[in-house]
Amino acid sequence: MPTPRQRPLIVLHFALFLFSTLLMSAVTPSLHNLYFGTYTRTMSRGIYSAQLDAKTGALSTPTLAAELTNPSWLTLHPSGRVLYAIEETKLPDGKAGGAVRAYAIDPSTRALTLLNREITADSLCHAAVDATGQILVAVSYGGGQVSSFPLLADGRLGPRQSFIQHTGPLGPNAKRQDKPHAHSATFSPDNRYVHVCDLGQDRVYHYAVDATHGTLQPAATPFSNFTPGTGPRHAKFSADGQYFYVIDELDGSVTASRYESASGTVTPFQRVPTLPLDYVGDTNTTAELRVHPNGRFLYGSNRGHDSLAVYAITPKSGALTLIEIVPCGGKTPRNFALSPDGAWLVCAHQGSDTVSTFRVDPASGKLTLQPGTSALAQSVCVLFAP
Repeated sequence: MPTPRQRPLIVLHFALFLFSTLLMSAVTPSLHNLYFGTYTRTMSRGIYSAQLDAKTGALSTPTLAAELTNPSWLTLHPSGRVLYAIEETKLPDGKAGGAVRAYAIDPSTRALTLLNREITADSLCHAAVDATGQILVAVSYGGGQVSSFPLLADGRLGPRQSFIQHTGPLGPNAKRQDKPHAHSATFSPDNRYVHVCDLGQDRVYHYAVDATHGTLQPAATPFSNFTPGTGPRHAKFSADGQYFYVIDELDGSVTASRYESASGTVTPFQRVPTLPLDYVGDTNTTAELRVHPNGRFLYGSNRGHDSLAVYAITPKSGALTLIEIVPCGGKTPRNFALSPDGAWLVCAHQGSDTVSTFRVDPASGKLTLQPGTSALAQSVCVLFAP
């Protein structure tokens, strides 16, 4: 039995233990919040939310968080309190159009409340918010255009301030590269530039960002050329910001580039395949690209081969080395995302109407598919949220 002199020490140790336990639970949450974008052509009705058990990887049943048409891409405000959704819709004249919606996130229930909506005269496919939370850039695949919207203090969208049409030579793939196809927007780590992949032109465009006014201007070097016929789709920076990786939709490759932060330009130096060397077929197209939170690994998805490719990133050179290519657990992995702690990868399958979860080995980067899948019709975007 503790003596009177020992009791205060025991109480102190218990208090420290309790404090450290609470601190660890705050740093490493037991649940990860997710939102899913879908196409609403069949059973889905909009944006869905779910939670992932941080210990087991079990995913709760996705539930409807906001009803809207074809929210094909989702992104967050840096505060984590506002979600933006690309809406692929139709204009009053029946032509394909687009809109961006801003939703306030309820931190306790994860419910979404519409703040406002900005309509564009062109279809949209991707959007990104800058690090200061002052500007959103959206791109149009169908129109080959780039738009910018200022963001108000509460996260609402202001009226569009920049509208830029891509023009110029096209790639050699006559069927897919029939015109400019802007496909993604990626802000530089220093927030000075935004880089737009154009699948139709085999280019990455570089735009100088004026976040204060919500506007864009072509950089001094307006674009960088990529290998003809590759079809740049999505891009990610390395953890240190020195390298820029692009997944090429049309030829099943990833292009690694050196990034020049002063000029905001990229210089390709390596291309690696996303498919096995013995793969036979011409129906595969790549989709998403993600860097692991520890900065050591890169992941890409194949639609057609229905797989995920895993690469090691060489720290000193930024070069990529293929580690493995594994089945994605469904059909048509258009999008996937890594949990903030890097322990899990969640993959959405547009073709099989399912979502699968992988455990990520932090040492090797390898993926282990977890048992079971979650049903979600035409799921096409995965977003982890605070």
